[in-house]
Amino acid sequence: MGSTLKEKMAALPKERQEKIEARAVELIAEEMTLQELRNKLNLTQAHMAELLGIRQEGISRLEKRTDMLLSTLRTYVESMGGDLELVVKFPELPPVRLREVSEMTIESGETARNRRSKSRRSLAHA
Repeated sequence: MGSTLKEKMAALPKERQEKIEARAVELIAEEMTLQELRNKLNLTQAHMAELLGIRQEGISRLEKRTDMLLSTLRTYVESMGGDLELVVKFPELPPVRLREVSEMTIESGETARNRRSKSRRSLAHA
């Protein structure tokens, strides 16, 4: 029978074990849900709702979504004091920050939701 991870780790030098454990902590910290990030910043759903001008239930739904508009995500992150960057990674290239996508709605001043609303209004009047 094979050895367990615990056994493999125990067989490594103490310094190597510490490096592996430190890197594991870094990797875990690199990935968070929106809820985990909000909690880490000691922000409540109620406070976020106030900042975004929506109800607390809206924050709860937003944090559970698996698919959302970039403009929605950007607004949420910026309301917490952060900046949203979109990075593309390919095996054969270094990571690339997509500047156009990250700044698209800021430069135009128009979000996808606003464009959809205008389209619906124009269709209704046609």
